[in-house]
Amino acid sequence: MIWTVFKKELLDTLRDRRTLMTMLVIPMLMFPIILSMFVSVSSYFEETAASKSIRIGLLSTSPIFTQQFSEIPNEMLGNHELVFYTDSTSLLKGISNKQVDIAFNVSSTYDKNIVSKIPTSFTVFYDVTEVGMDERAKQISSFIEKQAQEKRLSELQLTMEKITPLKIEYVNTASPQQMIGEFGGAILPYLFIAFGFIGCMYPAIDLFTGEKERGTIETLLTAPVQRWKILIGKMLVVILSGLTASTFALIGLWISIEFLDIVKDPSILAIIHDILSPFFLMGMFGLLIPLTVFFAGVMVPIAIYAKSFKEAQSIITPLNIVMVLPAMVGFFPGIGLDFVTACVPVVNVVLASKELIAGTLDWGYYLISFCVMVIIASIAVLISFRQFGKEGNIIS
Repeated sequence: MIWTVFKKELLDTLRDRRTLMTMLVIPMLMFPIILSMFVSVSSYFEETAASKSIRIGLLSTSPIFTQQFSEIPNEMLGNHELVFYTDSTSLLKGISNKQVDIAFNVSSTYDKNIVSKIPTSFTVFYDVTEVGMDERAKQISSFIEKQAQEKRLSELQLTMEKITPLKIEYVNTASPQQMIGEFGGAILPYLFIAFGFIGCMYPAIDLFTGEKERGTIETLLTAPVQRWKILIGKMLVVILSGLTASTFALIGLWISIEFLDIVKDPSILAIIHDILSPFFLMGMFGLLIPLTVFFAGVMVPIAIYAKSFKEAQSIITPLNIVMVLPAMVGFFPGIGLDFVTACVPVVNVVLASKELIAGTLDWGYYLISFCVMVIIASIAVLISFRQFGKEGNIIS
């Protein structure tokens, strides 16, 4: 009977275009569209910033600085125009009014200090919110600094080797897979949680609140079937919808990586291929299934209680934020899977998935996380059963 109810509700769900959009189309297309737009827009702004003609303001009475500036290669400066100022007030006004993009204010003692071989200074003004200005300002300043340093060493008949007593070598002991897991591993569980919740939402509302609005729930309950079997049959459709949405979101991410040329390093691409192995997917879905059951168990009582589709949607939609917020923990550095975090619902799924990607997972903590999710999913299902058993919630 559960199978019969499941098939009936699944067919009804698959006839709903809105549900199919949220369950299949949107998750699969979301990442290719977003990532392709992000890459295209980023490339466009980088190219525009690199080729942009800039106006450079100079406030300097130093012949030495003027000579140093003239030695900067044209390919580093790019298309530019020099604007000379006679006082700092007009220079600051020029940078604030966007008359110049980068401005140099050179100390009046610049030449004297250079000749005396003591540190001297100049100040660089630029708007960091302007794309590319930070990089170009630092490139110019670094070139001038390097040229001055090399000239001073030459005058002192020294080399960099003679004034460099130590060469320190830093070795990163983290494997590339661990680095991907640490810095990018939070994205995948976040994706699963967000789309899994959305995938459950519309079927849950339609199969319970929707039936109350259509007046068909009473007819269904008069059938010679135990009420809990009807509930399980409907919940299985909700759970399947959530799992399908998460799966298609993963497919969309895979399409983005494979065909949109987002990952250009072949070695990193090989590591990603190794991560997305059947073993990894089994580990992910081992946590995802009880998580999706928990989502269904949270939504179904609300859908049963609500009097209309609009009311159910207005209550469940804000819950998406509540459920996704714990997923943000995965983006915080220094938080790992231990006994405490393994006992925190949703957070344990995120951290276990992150460490599964990095290849550093402690399977004892994974088992604790799995048991915790199974327990809270069971509690959520029991609450759904109690709500579904109340005549006041069924009769609209």
